[in-house]
Amino acid sequence: MLAVLQLILRRLALALPILFGVLLFTFMLVRLGDSDPVGMLAGPTASEAEIAAIRATYKLDQPLLTQFFEYVRRVAHGDLGISWLSNRPVLTELLQRLPATLELVLVGSAVGGLVGIWSGMRAARSVNGRFDQLSRLLSLFGFGMPTIFLGLALIFVFFFILGWAPPPMGRIDLMITAPPVITGSYLIDALLARDLQAAWSAAGRMVLPCAVVAIVFAAPMLKQTRAIALDVRASDYVRYARAAGLPHSMVERMVWRNSAVPIITYGATELTALFGAASVLELIFSWGGVSQFGLTAILKADFAVVQGYVLLMSALAMLVFALGDLLVLKLEPRAHEVSR
Repeated sequence: MLAVLQLILRRLALALPILFGVLLFTFMLVRLGDSDPVGMLAGPTASEAEIAAIRATYKLDQPLLTQFFEYVRRVAHGDLGISWLSNRPVLTELLQRLPATLELVLVGSAVGGLVGIWSGMRAARSVNGRFDQLSRLLSLFGFGMPTIFLGLALIFVFFFILGWAPPPMGRIDLMITAPPVITGSYLIDALLARDLQAAWSAAGRMVLPCAVVAIVFAAPMLKQTRAIALDVRASDYVRYARAAGLPHSMVERMVWRNSAVPIITYGATELTALFGAASVLELIFSWGGVSQFGLTAILKADFAVVQGYVLLMSALAMLVFALGDLLVLKLEPRAHEVSR
């Protein structure tokens, strides 16, 4: 318990300067670009006086450092500002859309992780065998296919040609009433409300986007798991276990156990990257998640939303790494001593 507490405190101590750096970088980057939200807010017919009034209202007429420290002060109090396009609090907008993104990323990565890890371990058992060659070919396909092209290809095949999938227009059928919000996931909320029609519709809409996420996540996990398992199988302790005549099942458990830590570490890195890739998928599937919201804000130069979105993604990334470290600590307590 003490080791877990020490790990959490160290991660919190590292998180504060990282988040401050993210705030500074994002704040300066969006303001040094070519986009000017004041012009879009004012409209093409606005006068110079109206533009100046809007700029003063949002305090964009002040020096950059003054704007930045005012923004940091508000963030410290839980205020991420107001969206210039929707005129609603940014934090409210992000939290309302976050469950949709988590639903997409976590379900897809869970399926992709199971397939990728199992396939990688299986391929390492029979190097250059049929399964190994086939799995490497499929992982190369997953690596080489752009996420947006893969999503559009699945829509074209399974919706337009075969007609098996529902139209890529949101998380639930437009003719079905959405379930009452409990968790933010339509599928879980519909099951809790015992609305089987809504649950079936939500599950059907999840198949294609989650399949894309699973493929994108499974490809690197398969390749990396195979490489890790091959290193473990070539280690002295595994060769000694085989030479000592230990049962095959015990040797395999040894390989799985010693491969788990690097696989979890690599998986956490890939999982954080999925949140960025989800923005494109949410856009083409009209998913309405926080990643799509952030991408739209970038295109529309909604500074407050962009800053809040990047901050949220950074916090999620650090949370994923912290959970990965805790899982590693559970599996291998000695890792805590090495990292100190």
